[in-house]
Amino acid sequence: MAGNTFGKLFKITTFGESHGAGVGVIIDGVPPGLELTETEVQSELDRRKPGQSDVTTPRKESDEVHFFSGIFEGKTTGTPLMMLLHNSDADPSAYDSIKDLFRPGHADFTFLKKYGLRDHRGSGRASGRETAGRVAAGAVAKKLLKLRGIEITAYTLRAAGVSCKTINFNEIEKNPMRAADPVAAKEMEKRVKKLIDEGNSTGGIIECRITGVPAGLGEPVFDKLDALLGHAILSLGAVKGIEFGAGFACADMSGIEHNDWMDEDGFQTNNAGGILGGISTGEEILFRAAVKPTSSIEAPQETLGVNGKPAEIITRGRHDPCICPRIIPVIESMAALVLEDLFKEQSSLND
Repeated sequence: MAGNTFGKLFKITTFGESHGAGVGVIIDGVPPGLELTETEVQSELDRRKPGQSDVTTPRKESDEVHFFSGIFEGKTTGTPLMMLLHNSDADPSAYDSIKDLFRPGHADFTFLKKYGLRDHRGSGRASGRETAGRVAAGAVAKKLLKLRGIEITAYTLRAAGVSCKTINFNEIEKNPMRAADPVAAKEMEKRVKKLIDEGNSTGGIIECRITGVPAGLGEPVFDKLDALLGHAILSLGAVKGIEFGAGFACADMSGIEHNDWMDEDGFQTNNAGGILGGISTGEEILFRAAVKPTSSIEAPQETLGVNGKPAEIITRGRHDPCICPRIIPVIESMAALVLEDLFKEQSSLND
């Protein structure tokens, strides 16, 4: 299977399946001498792991990370860094009754058409469990970026039809929805729990803000900064759209409204979301990602079997009723991987 590797100079390859022995990642391009502990990586993985609250999947995985290579005496060696997470709470039996049915909205049908076979146990590589490796790699990238003075913060802006009215970073980790508005968070949680009782799910919008990126990062034409961020975020199975700055609202704006004007103090607006011509402006990088409702739901749905005959499907098992809270560290990680890769590319141009 191609498409398991991301990046050029800071390159990651994820591996593993949802109900296999485990998942993990190999990073090529980590500089030697970086002090790194499993505890640092674990803190990021703990934000993504299942079973955190009533609005996430009840699957219980410790997601304990293990360094297998690339570390010696607490420092990176410059060789490939491999990190592994064992699956300790896999339950493939939950899928036995639907192994010959296509789950609506999921990758069952397309994987079978592409490869001629599929892993019905939670969809294998198409499962969100694959993203654990991305978060482990993202923890390393985020540490490198922090040394450059760069911070990445994502949060639930909207979920279950409820939007944040205020943005307070201090509230994000204080509620199970990881919303930036505590009042909106309570209403989101209430609506998600109602959907759980109905055997249904919901989507939302994640907003991500990146500060500290200097002007001049990104490559013109095909490797624009926003194009690479778009690639990274849209590579997540749950994401169906992305917008930067003013985003789709720019379609209803005039040029004088949308253009970011400047004076001797710099940019006075940021409708471009911190990126012009595919290159960072030095302003805050801002993007929003649309997250679809979870495909695996218990409500009855019409579908087809692998034999091509119509059937009804009820998907049991343990699935997130709303992916937003757990996709936040994944989105931050993918953004970090893009930025660190571009910094390395920029450095190679200046050498």
